[in-house]
Amino acid sequence: MPTPPDELAELAGGFVHEIKNRLNTLSLNLQLLAEELDPPQSPRERAALGRVGRLSGECTHLVELANDVLRFARLTDLELVPTDLNDAVGRVTDFLGPTAKVQGVSLNWFPAADLPPVPLDRERFEPVLFNLVQNALDAMPDGGTLTLTAKASAGAVELAVIDTGHGMEPALMAKVFQPFLTTKPGGHGLGLATARKLARAHGGDIAVDSAPGRGTRFTVTLPTAR
Repeated sequence: MPTPPDELAELAGGFVHEIKNRLNTLSLNLQLLAEELDPPQSPRERAALGRVGRLSGECTHLVELANDVLRFARLTDLELVPTDLNDAVGRVTDFLGPTAKVQGVSLNWFPAADLPPVPLDRERFEPVLFNLVQNALDAMPDGGTLTLTAKASAGAVELAVIDTGHGMEPALMAKVFQPFLTTKPGGHGLGLATARKLARAHGGDIAVDSAPGRGTRFTVTLPTAR
């Protein structure tokens, strides 16, 4: 008999949590070892110190991956509250505005007037939106324009995140929401998979439209509050 999805998510969450605890312990011991070797007294100790530093970096990377897996596995039992989407998006764009400016990206947010509230778990939604905006910035390392718009549409609210970056080939766009798929060095490949899972958990969805050299548009659709 197949295991129910909620039980699988709970099992995966518990498993990853245990791994994360052990990684944190390992990282702490590597930090103590690095302190004992610093400053190095010989070429051998210098090499050992460099190896310890690389291992510490890998531990940090794995802890970040564990956190992403936990977020992906536990997107259940949302606490939905009627929310002004304009306000939630504004918080994210305000926070990332300075980053965009330094990168030479013009960040434009056009909130919609009289936008109906959406039932939203804001604590879960804002980090996912943050990831979408950060991905768009990463796609424009040499500058560009990032535009966010919101509008009401047939019992739902549509939020578009549009960049003028390098875009995606059709083959990549077709599988961009698959878990652990990433084109970024050091990326975990769970950001977009989590975004789609969260949108669907809210009763909505997320779609992508992209072409090489023409940028990318992600559209998040959320049902309005009854």
